[in-house]
Amino acid sequence: MPPPFVPLHISTDAFPVDRRLTMWREVYGRTIAKFDIEPINDMPFRAGVTLRSFPGLGVASGHRSDARYRMTRELAANSSDNLIFAVVTNGVGIISQRDREATIGAGEALLMSATEPSISTLHSGGRFITLSVPRDAISIMVVEPNSMLVHPIPRQNEALRLLTGYLGILNEVDKLSAPELQRTVVTHIHDLLASALGATQNTVLLAEERGIRSARMRAIMFDIVDNLEKRELSITNVALRFSVTPRYIQKLFESDGTTFTEYVLERRLLEANRLLSDSRLAKRSISDVAFKVGFGDLSYFTRAFRRRFGMTPSDVKEQARRESDG
Repeated sequence: MPPPFVPLHISTDAFPVDRRLTMWREVYGRTIAKFDIEPINDMPFRAGVTLRSFPGLGVASGHRSDARYRMTRELAANSSDNLIFAVVTNGVGIISQRDREATIGAGEALLMSATEPSISTLHSGGRFITLSVPRDAISIMVVEPNSMLVHPIPRQNEALRLLTGYLGILNEVDKLSAPELQRTVVTHIHDLLASALGATQNTVLLAEERGIRSARMRAIMFDIVDNLEKRELSITNVALRFSVTPRYIQKLFESDGTTFTEYVLERRLLEANRLLSDSRLAKRSISDVAFKVGFGDLSYFTRAFRRRFGMTPSDVKEQARRESDG
């Protein structure tokens, strides 16, 4: 397994072409994931996975050629007593365990046991995220987790959507060195996973204060950045997209020591500064930049920019030109 908190990347691209399948079976299948691997078509085999290990949590994400991953009784007997939460992010997955079979598509998920035989087939350009969590950690948070095994969780499940978004953010982080941050990440993921599965009432209340609240906040922040250029970006519109009230969003930002309006302004100013500082965009006018990041009033943009950076937009643009010429 990789050193704690540092991603380990494994890809068949690093193996000799004529040994990709053989080495993937041994390195990933038998050694790490405890699976036998059987391709289901004649296409050249390719796969890649990124592994992250935390106390109480393992995360794997990647892609696979169409193949069947079989956990035999022998391999399952040597596995840790964990629950596996599998999310398909692209393609189709078919999972069999305990005489049950379920098919899940992009954005859907299900729970499996790591200590029982199973067959998992991923095809149609399959991409995935899987979580490995100690059974004890989830059993105290979820109502009868065994009853949830191999039952699809729909993409409409809000906690699942938040969890998938949270994992997407985590996937962009190369290293988590602060122990407090590591514990926070694990707690948030446990909370979101429990909520997606059907948490107990006490856990629901606790998760709302921890994982769900944090995941919603991050998702809303990303939504704002993605929509900066839209003049109609407002707390009401964002609330409608996330099916919450404007007051709820305001409270999220207040808990971070800011407001929705202040955050939007800050992100717009930062993006404007980035564009104006790029000498490759020297032909773009200041008004174009202001409108591009969502300002409708050029004089207001100039005043706000100067307050934030101590320079006018023209100063920044000229500085970028001089540095480029130098």
